[in-house]
Amino acid sequence: MLTTNERKQNQLELVYIENLVPENYILRKIGKFIDFSFIRDLTKDLYCTDNGRPSVDSVVLFKMLFIGYLFGIRSERQLIKEIQVNIAYRWLLGYGFTDKIPSYSTICQKRTKRFNDTNIHQEIFDNIVF
Repeated sequence: MLTTNERKQNQLELVYIENLVPENYILRKIGKFIDFSFIRDLTKDLYCTDNGRPSVDSVVLFKMLFIGYLFGIRSERQLIKEIQVNIAYRWLLGYGFTDKIPSYSTICQKRTKRFNDTNIHQEIFDNIVF
């Protein structure tokens, strides 16, 4: 018997993002074993404390770059597009379904201007590995 699938996209549902990411998925394992909060301490001196626009959390920024490197996403534009639609990426970053994702230009500017003449990437790597 031929059936058709009824569209339910305008249906209100309560969803727990935690339940949508499989326990054995690599990002779930990374989230369990690596505490990225040390990144805030390493990067706090790179930000102005008393003026300027609110920044993207440095932990989120480096997790975004980590996702890009891990999954071979070389373009910041493409990375943002992937984060917008991938539940596991949102889960690792701590974003809900309706949270606004930073623009690709924000990531690019931080990577090329704020962190370019520092050894912050090496320090983060060393903290994770050692």
